[in-house]
Amino acid sequence: MIRVVVVDDEELVRSGFRLILQAAGDIDVVATATGAQAVREVSLQRPDVVLLDIRMPDVDGLTILRELQRLTPPPTVAMLTTFDSDEYISTALRSGAAGFILKDTGPDQLAQMVRTLAAGGVVLSSKVSRTVVDGYLGSAADSGAVTQVEQLTERERAVLVLIAEGLSNSDIGVRIHVSVGTVKDHVSAILTKLGVGSRVQAALVAERAGLLADGRS
Repeated sequence: MIRVVVVDDEELVRSGFRLILQAAGDIDVVATATGAQAVREVSLQRPDVVLLDIRMPDVDGLTILRELQRLTPPPTVAMLTTFDSDEYISTALRSGAAGFILKDTGPDQLAQMVRTLAAGGVVLSSKVSRTVVDGYLGSAADSGAVTQVEQLTERERAVLVLIAEGLSNSDIGVRIHVSVGTVKDHVSAILTKLGVGSRVQAALVAERAGLLADGRS
């Protein structure tokens, strides 16, 4: 079972997400929480995935994200938002978020996104504003991260493309016929060479560098 904690200031949202995810069969929402309760609940429950509202009145979701990243080991966190042009998205990605999900995401898609997150994959809502993505990529380019792609080996570039497609380590291993441990080594080397801190950041750099022929984000 995939253990999930849902953090949102609205009880209706928390209840709705719990009902949708529990119905999936392989997902257990072990707790829901407001922003003020989030760190305590996550520390207590130790979930695989945290779905965290990016905007809450009692505490900033980005602040909670940074606190969760200090846990050992940190959970996989995806940000929840009602805005596909939320100005906080770029900051969330740089702060270690594994992606973001719009609150109007369909039930089946939501469950699959949680599975992808639990497996180590990248989740970016298909409705994301190009302005948000391009803005983040522009910052990455300014920092020189994109030029580091040239330092990747041919195999590392192949792995980077699969990361950008949202594949988990196990799926990447199957695709290129290597062990999960070898994939982890490749991912670690890729993040180091690109100078980024997460798979999401690496995926966005891959698109900026032109490694994704179809232009997906």
